[in-house]
Amino acid sequence: MDLNAYKQYAEQRAKRSPCLKNSVFAFLIGGLICCIGQALNSLYLFWGLSEKHAALCVTVTLVFAAGLLTGIGVFDKIARVAGAGTLVPITGFANAVASPAIDAKSEGFVTGTAVKMFTIAGPVIVYGTVTSVLYGVVYWVLKLL
Repeated sequence: MDLNAYKQYAEQRAKRSPCLKNSVFAFLIGGLICCIGQALNSLYLFWGLSEKHAALCVTVTLVFAAGLLTGIGVFDKIARVAGAGTLVPITGFANAVASPAIDAKSEGFVTGTAVKMFTIAGPVIVYGTVTSVLYGVVYWVLKLL
């Protein structure tokens, strides 16, 4: 069997992705995560926190919840249904940090958990920092002109 014949065979046998269903679930569950974040923000404001502190507490709460749900295996079950809806930036980032760390815990605390925790998060942090520095330099130069 040549390469083209194999590609045709594989395409015929491949299960079609239910794109519309996946999009709807991603939208609904991603929206639900955002609604939970907004509800938390309103709750923290009601408790008397300033806007800045309420936003910080929402971020911390969502990161903690995503890490906890990843640790007990619930986040992956939600992600199977929601797909990209769980990639709402802060919860997706928390899952990306916690998941490899949990998988590598048998390799030890330092050589397993601590190293694997930053396999995905490390490049995001590095490129985010470099980009923010470059943006700051461009802003500073434009401000001088």
